[in-house]
Amino acid sequence: MFLNNLFKSKAERELEAILGELKANLENNYKSTAHAAREKLGERCEALYAEGRLREEAYKKYKKLYEEYSLAMRDYHH
Repeated sequence: MFLNNLFKSKAERELEAILGELKANLENNYKSTAHAAREKLGERCEALYAEGRLREEAYKKYKKLYEEYSLAMRDYHH
């Protein structure tokens, strides 16, 4: 895991942390916080890309992950 993060930008490491939070919330069945983490992932991905802090390749990767989680969680309610 450490080596994977070694070559990632600070922006990518931030998104990876949010993604880890999202996965942990899903594993623990914390629906509200999982939705909040998913939204945070999408918002930060867009903001970091707009600020020029996220490469286009990384943007596409995290945008796709956001869309996949959004689709998977569409019926994930209390």
